Amino acid sequence: QVQLVESGGGLVQTGDSLRLSCTASRGTFSTKTMGWFRQAPGNEREFVAAIPWGGGTTRYAESAKGRFTISRDNAKNTLYLQMSALKPADTAVYLCAANSLWGQPGTLVSEYEYWGQGTQVTVSS
Repeated sequence: QVQLVESGGGLVQTGDSLRLSCTASRGTFSTKTMGWFRQAPGNEREFVAAIPWGGGTTRYAESAKGRFTISRDNAKNTLYLQMSALKPADTAVYLCAANSLWGQPGTLVSEYEYWGQGTQVTVSS
């Protein structure tokens, strides 16, 4: 069973950049598809970005394209989300997730079996 711990969140201003990290312990990180999701108060959890186990073709939500970059370092069991040009609408708890599926990384919450507790990102205007 994979355990995931996010870090790197914080309070930033509009236009700033931030890098989130998600460190995995237990299980086999290198064989897992990894994803980032976010959840704002009163909203459903939504997909942000995903990357397959080998670091191949990534997927992004429309709101993240061109501003966010997902990457992974399998040697360090760590997933990253580099965010730039942040907007107040990006304010949310960001969660990393993992699944054991192969192929194109999924975008649905139901496709992921392991979740971290999340890290808060707040973007002030």
